[in-house]
Amino acid sequence: MGSSAMNFTLSLPDTWRLSSEQFFELCQNNPDCRFELSTQGELIIMPPTGGETGRRNMDLSFQVRAWERNHQTLGVAFDSSTCFKLPNGAHRSPDAAWVSRHRWDALTAAEKAKFPPLCPNFVVEIRSPSDRLQTLQEKMQEYRDNGAKLGWLIDPTTQRVEIYRENQALETLEQPSYLTGEQVLSGFELDLNPIWHLD
Repeated sequence: MGSSAMNFTLSLPDTWRLSSEQFFELCQNNPDCRFELSTQGELIIMPPTGGETGRRNMDLSFQVRAWERNHQTLGVAFDSSTCFKLPNGAHRSPDAAWVSRHRWDALTAAEKAKFPPLCPNFVVEIRSPSDRLQTLQEKMQEYRDNGAKLGWLIDPTTQRVEIYRENQALETLEQPSYLTGEQVLSGFELDLNPIWHLD
């Protein structure tokens, strides 16, 4: 998650291991904090984003949402405030995500209201200057291992994008001007110019 300061990771004793319900309650009781939970039971505290990261995240969400509004029968888009419970038990919040309509509609109303128990079909992470690249790469690999069909790790500082695809080797692009949603988000193109060059 892009941020203006380093994330904090707390290793909780095994006797304190949070259930999904307890983690949800923790998040609800602390609405000004943002958390993730690793599959090892580590609690990750994420500080608020800085201005530039916030602007990039907003542009990313705007572009994904604009495409989704014209393709609502295909699926549902989410911003960085949404936390998903992955099949491996981790709770993660990508900077942007999309879930196919049939998978979203298969969830109960209660599952939709809390942390959806699935891995999105499509995920994006934007690296901030304080984010460790290896940490984000491990997170992207976790998404892919848990069923994500397509994932983008965008690094504005180097203008490099790593593309994670299901059952395919990692692809790295240098200074691309746009990315396509391929077969996962058919017809979607992300314009990277507003993300590379903030006004």
